[in-house]
Amino acid sequence: MAVMTSSARPLLNRRLAEFGTTIFAEMSALAQRTGSINLGQGFPDTDGPEAVREAAVRALREGHGNQYPPGPGVPELRTAIAGHQQRWYGLAYDPDHEVLVTAGATEAIAAALLALLEPGDEVIALEPYYDSYAACIAMAGATRVPVTLRPSEGRFVLDLDELRAAVTPRTRLLLLNTPHNPTGTVLTRAELAAVAELARERDLLVITDEVYEHLVFDGAEHIPLASFPGMRERTVTIGSAGKTFSFTGWKVGWVTAAPELVAAVRSAKQFLTYVSAGPFQYAVAEALALPDSYFDAFRADMLARRDLLAAGLAEAGFAVFRPAGTYFITTDIRPLGETDGFAFCRSLPERAGVVAIPNAVFYDNTEAGAPYVRFAFCKRTAVLEEAVARLKALAG
Repeated sequence: MAVMTSSARPLLNRRLAEFGTTIFAEMSALAQRTGSINLGQGFPDTDGPEAVREAAVRALREGHGNQYPPGPGVPELRTAIAGHQQRWYGLAYDPDHEVLVTAGATEAIAAALLALLEPGDEVIALEPYYDSYAACIAMAGATRVPVTLRPSEGRFVLDLDELRAAVTPRTRLLLLNTPHNPTGTVLTRAELAAVAELARERDLLVITDEVYEHLVFDGAEHIPLASFPGMRERTVTIGSAGKTFSFTGWKVGWVTAAPELVAAVRSAKQFLTYVSAGPFQYAVAEALALPDSYFDAFRADMLARRDLLAAGLAEAGFAVFRPAGTYFITTDIRPLGETDGFAFCRSLPERAGVVAIPNAVFYDNTEAGAPYVRFAFCKRTAVLEEAVARLKALAG
């Protein structure tokens, strides 16, 4: 039955009208309908460390987190997050006032943007960008201002002059993602230093999405923006257990920032989920204390999978941008005689039995993203090998 209203006003909030159903839902349904290998959505097809999973089981059995955990997160996890930032980056955070646990990085992004923005503010985001960025900026009533990463010598590059030119008196904050989804680029120390200089000069806040921090390859280095001079007090750093420990369904993320920033984000977060993932928080606290050997092996395993899929995509005729981070590979379909990523991805299941994501969904400037397609390599080796075999049909 159709819903009737007394006016012609749309039911959906106008700020969200442009978004509709996500491309991930569409392509996952297409994969299921056609029996295709789904290399579209970025989730692993195996669980993370058994010890971490058992830690969650133990927490459940011992009654840790089965009721509402503290709003900021359980103390054990907040302490572990602070320890992680100190261990890897030399950044000291007070677990009681400078750490906030969230329902994944997605909620952290939403809470930070809702807390720090007002209607009329402008947000500069590097496009292509994770689709929730645009929706959350819209929900906050702010305006997104894209700065496009453009391909150059095998990687996607930030034009610092374009970034500087995008700042206006209405710019409130910069929204960065490094290692960057979907392009796989990792911002260099020089690029980050220039961003930091701009933020200090123009008195801008910065939100940094660093969920792929432990997935950097080929000598690339992840450097938190908060570690640069004058940036700790103006940067909201977002992390997540899902990408590092392969338990994406647990939805455990976090924010580290100066007390005033954490308090602001917490004010918005408490009216979103309030709290979540109680027993899993205890398990993630143990995961963050895993030895360096875990993180090294995790990175090496993903690197091998990246190389397997990258080689297969090149053999199939794609131009491949070998990522320096994340678990996504961006490809250019023009060598295959294609120019429309949407049409290509919708036909790929029938042509090759594989599902991918058109990068154009991550752009405001859709023409800039039209020929690019993203594949996820966070899948079992056997699955990637089968996908590579199927994709060879394109070269034939």
